[in-house]
Amino acid sequence: MIQITIEQMNTQLNRIENCLRLLSEEDVWRKLSPDTNSIANLCVHLAGNEYQHFVSGIGEQPFIRQRSQEFNIVEGLSKQQLLDELKGVREQSIQILSKLTATDLDRQVKVYFDQEDWKRMKERMDASSEPCFIRSIQDHLFIVAEHYGYHTGQIVYITKLIDKNRGNITEYRH
Repeated sequence: MIQITIEQMNTQLNRIENCLRLLSEEDVWRKLSPDTNSIANLCVHLAGNEYQHFVSGIGEQPFIRQRSQEFNIVEGLSKQQLLDELKGVREQSIQILSKLTATDLDRQVKVYFDQEDWKRMKERMDASSEPCFIRSIQDHLFIVAEHYGYHTGQIVYITKLIDKNRGNITEYRH
């Protein structure tokens, strides 16, 4: 499960990289409507989520994420900086995940949240006062990979809408 998670997430990262290559610096920050996210916002969000779960949660590195701010950024990072951030977090994740064994999959880990984000989430669910989720590593692998694939699909779709004549972005024709 560990290796397939890494492989699938690397496939998604390659798709994001293909999209970034096709678009201009301006296009990656473009919102198709006021209530949507830009590709850049989604990249920042993906790097933050992966760091939060894999590097901070499983790897027990410091928690340094403010999730809600990821969607408020409107400029300032180039395509290369976005890609470097995604790849840098991935390298850290691979270092941590590749040390895990099958017996580690059931181990429970805490994934912390920024206090403001936690307050917003707590309104919708029954949660402890400590701003964290406690889940098995296996659950975190599944949740993060699914989340990464979901937003990668959005990035591919937005790229297709912006760059109408490019044709096939991924290795599949859909």
